Amino acid sequence: MASAQPPDPRHTLAEDIYAILIGSSLSGFGVVLLHMAGLVTGGVAGLALIGSYLSGLSVGLLFSLINLPFLVLAQRTLGWRFVIKSAVTVALLSLFTMLIPGWLKGVTVEPLFAAIFGGTIIGLGILSLARHKTSVGGVGVVAIYLYEKRGINAGKVQGICDTLIIASAFLVVDARHLALSVLSAIALSLVLFTYHKPGRYTGY
Repeated sequence: MASAQPPDPRHTLAEDIYAILIGSSLSGFGVVLLHMAGLVTGGVAGLALIGSYLSGLSVGLLFSLINLPFLVLAQRTLGWRFVIKSAVTVALLSLFTMLIPGWLKGVTVEPLFAAIFGGTIIGLGILSLARHKTSVGGVGVVAIYLYEKRGINAGKVQGICDTLIIASAFLVVDARHLALSVLSAIALSLVLFTYHKPGRYTGY
C-alpha cells in the first residue's frame, strides 16, 4: 500500500492575498499609532516617521518613496515574485496609513500604549508577510534576504538597523519620546526574534 503523500505546504493565491491584507493593515495601524503619539520606530517606517515630522509630508507617501531602492534590491536578490508581492504590500500599507487616521477621528493615544501595542502589531504584520514571501520593504528586505541565504535571525538584523535609525530620532523627539520609541522597536523585534526562525515554518 502506497504511503500517503504529505500535504503541499505552499500557500494558495487566496492565502497570500489574505496574508498581505492582514500584514499591511496591522503594520499600517501600528505606524499610525506611533505617528499619533509622536514616536518613531526602526526600518523604513521609522525613516518615514522622522521625515514626516521634519517635513510635514504624509508618512505613507514617504514610506513608498524611501522603499523604492529597497524594492530594486529585492528584485536583484529575491526575484520578481517577491518584489511584486512586496510592492503591492508597500502600496497597501501606505494606503492604510493614509486612511486609518480618518477612521480614528477624535482619538488620542497614550504614548506608552502606542509604543508597546504599535510596535507589537507592526511586528505581527511583518511576521505574517514574511511567512508568505513578501515584506514591507526596506530593512525587511535585507532581513529576509539574510534569513533565506544565511539563516541569520531576522529579529537580530532588524534590531541592529532599528538601533541606528532610532538613534537619529533625537533630531525630532525629546528624551521621553525617544525612550518610548526604543521600547516600540524592542516590541517589534521581539516578535520576530521569537517567532521567525530558520526551520520553524515550512509554508511558503
